[in-house]
Amino acid sequence: MEADRVVVVMGVSGAGKSVVGELLAAELDVAYAEADAFHPAANIAKMAFGTPLDDEDRWPWLEAIGEWAKEQEGHGGVVSCSALKRAYRDRLRAAAPGIAFIHLSGDRDLIAERQAAREDHFMPSSLLDSQFATLEPLESDELGITVDVTPTPKEIATQAAARLREL
Repeated sequence: MEADRVVVVMGVSGAGKSVVGELLAAELDVAYAEADAFHPAANIAKMAFGTPLDDEDRWPWLEAIGEWAKEQEGHGGVVSCSALKRAYRDRLRAAAPGIAFIHLSGDRDLIAERQAAREDHFMPSSLLDSQFATLEPLESDELGITVDVTPTPKEIATQAAARLREL
């Protein structure tokens, strides 16, 4: 992997995107951004109320993440972002064409258990099923890898960094 590549750690809520993203950024010695910080207040309120976001809610959010990714080109960076649909990933790639994805994938029950253990997060566990229903896994023509979420976050980040270097 090119050292200046931007990487999106993607997956459903509770998959470990934030924790793995921070660890991966440290491993790669690049900047880290949490995609939740790019949400407007209206999106956060909608999700906190238990209402899934629709595409119209997501486009401005994805544009903001894409702008951050473009700014990181040449320096490298890691951003955690659900990026559940191919269209969302295409939007991010339009902003930063060299972007790579790490799909954190795992068993729904394990992810639900981890999600339930989180404190002070606006995303209720009731939206997990909608996230799985929306998820479109990486396709063969998308630059990226899929990593199982069963190991510890540190093990996942180490494995992902090694596999990214092979891209």
